[in-house]
Amino acid sequence: MMSRHPAFGYNQASRIRKQPVHYDTWLIAVILLLIGLGLILVSSSSISVAEKTYGKQLYFFWRQLIAVGIGLVCAVVTIRIPLIVWQRLNTYLLLLGILLLVVVLVPGIGREVNGSMRWVKLGSYSLQSSELVRIFMIIYLAGYLLRHGEKLRQSLAGFIVPVSVVTILAALLLLEPDYGTAVVFFAAALGMLFVGGVPLSRFVAWVMVAGTALVTLALGSAYRLQRLVSFMDPWSDPDNSGFQLIQALVAFGRGDWLGVGLGSSVQKLFYLPEAHTDFIFAVLAEELGLIGSVTVILLFFFIVWRSFVIAQVAEELDKKFAAYLAYGIGLMIGMQAFINMGVNMGLLPTKGLTLPFVSYGGNSVISNCILIGLLLRIEYENHFTGNARLPEVVNTYAA
Repeated sequence: MMSRHPAFGYNQASRIRKQPVHYDTWLIAVILLLIGLGLILVSSSSISVAEKTYGKQLYFFWRQLIAVGIGLVCAVVTIRIPLIVWQRLNTYLLLLGILLLVVVLVPGIGREVNGSMRWVKLGSYSLQSSELVRIFMIIYLAGYLLRHGEKLRQSLAGFIVPVSVVTILAALLLLEPDYGTAVVFFAAALGMLFVGGVPLSRFVAWVMVAGTALVTLALGSAYRLQRLVSFMDPWSDPDNSGFQLIQALVAFGRGDWLGVGLGSSVQKLFYLPEAHTDFIFAVLAEELGLIGSVTVILLFFFIVWRSFVIAQVAEELDKKFAAYLAYGIGLMIGMQAFINMGVNMGLLPTKGLTLPFVSYGGNSVISNCILIGLLLRIEYENHFTGNARLPEVVNTYAA
């Protein structure tokens, strides 16, 4: 029997089925544009590495294309799942996420690559636990803010619980080690708590504590300290620790205004390490120039803005879980994108993060597609709850 939960009951579900389907076409178009651009850039930036390593120039392209197909299917499935299901499962998903982060550290189960235990081997496929956990964390925090919003705003105890959860997740990520993802987790979680109504004084205090902890961790590791030094002055060690950043900056310089043209990058030819993953934005800048780079930055701004507008619509309709979830999705995708692009431009120390929807990485593409599927589901339910429309709410806020 279908649930009669007030957030999404039987009568509402029946009414939605009778209405014509409505999805955010602008958001879908932007996501597909980024995915398409990503496939082109992955193909362009990985040809040399793929041929040398696997003897197939399009090895990474075909794998990425398969991942995109799986991701789009996952997005479609996610859109079909009512939000009340995620709301009810939020605590169980968090426990599953913690289990995944623990399992990946177990020798024989976790797969080590370049000194990091981030993957669980499942036959011919490798599951990156953190990509699923970031989805689960957002869902859990949205559920927590719904249940304990007043407690969070009025007492320290209500604030400590979600902070402790995020700290546990970040600690497990640091054991892999995956410092970059831990930073994104912290940043996205803090953003969600802020929109959830945490008092400013408590929020600022926690930002200072978290910032101090992250800086201490960075300075306490010889490897991370070397990355920080190379970020401050890459020319002090141009052939080793500063090599990657220097080559990325050269790529930006070669791109000029309009770029050298798709497929014509020189830096991808073994000069720029991780050209098809962490530093694909530098290749994009070289091939499409400043105009192309700014366009991609604006596309990510659009995704974040659209997420926040969808969240505001949900707030207007008193759909708090949906609102917090939409805020979290925008923050998670936005934080990772802007940190990645900042690293590529030499504005931030190297973190080892991919550019959502663009960089090579099956787990990343699939998890981001699921996040967008959740966002589209939120917009879909908003549209039929009280006949709300995005443009109407945008105009309301503009006024």
